[in-house]
Amino acid sequence: MDKSSLFGVILALIAVGVGMVMKGVSPVVLLNPAAILIILLGTVAAVVIAFPLPEIMKVPKLFGILFKEQKLQDTKELIRLFSDWAQLARKEGLLALEARTNEVEDPFLKNGLSLSVDGQSAEYIRDVLSEEVEAMEERHRTGALIFTQAGTYAPTLGVLGAVVGLIAALGNMSDAEALGHAISAAFVATLMGIFTGYVLWHPFANKLKRKSQIEAKQKYLMIEGVLSILEGEAPRVIEQKLASYLPVTERKKFLEESESSVSANE
Repeated sequence: MDKSSLFGVILALIAVGVGMVMKGVSPVVLLNPAAILIILLGTVAAVVIAFPLPEIMKVPKLFGILFKEQKLQDTKELIRLFSDWAQLARKEGLLALEARTNEVEDPFLKNGLSLSVDGQSAEYIRDVLSEEVEAMEERHRTGALIFTQAGTYAPTLGVLGAVVGLIAALGNMSDAEALGHAISAAFVATLMGIFTGYVLWHPFANKLKRKSQIEAKQKYLMIEGVLSILEGEAPRVIEQKLASYLPVTERKKFLEESESSVSANE
């Protein structure tokens, strides 16, 4: 479970709910079937119109990505793994890594390692793996764009809902009490549109983009690691090169630990 996504949604609901109570507005007013229909169903309709059906069918999976913890290998462990493979390749040759290929669970890394063992050129491997990353990023961009568009449509539909409510209110000017309730209900649609658009859909889109960036960054690290082994670089050199993918504070600590480990083994 991605706790930040869940916590953020709960915090947003609390903020709006408590804020309404502090302003003297009962949260019960949000239970407005007409506003819910216009905003939620209207947003869904607009998104369905804007995107092909195969992309719309992936929305449930996108919600799964949003609320599930991203399962990626630890970057430091991954760098150490490449260092060990480089040491093995320098001692016994690239073919010695063939047995290690079956131990790799990540399909992307397994493919890269297999290509290097099969004797493919560095340029070919880089092209194949880079194209795979780019295709992944394009899929992720499409998923994020669905939520971005939903965040654009929802506030506008909120205005539409308010206009519909005001039309209904102006049609019953003789009853002051009914007029007040109608106007209040009209602005509920605006509230829902703004809330869902700027508190849910746009942040969801940003979360998907960020997760995509993190995953792509690790895949590019894998590409550099595989190519470094193929080119016969020393384990220490590979560690220094791949450590650039770590934050500055972690990078310094990692390299110091690695150097200490090498000194201890000598």
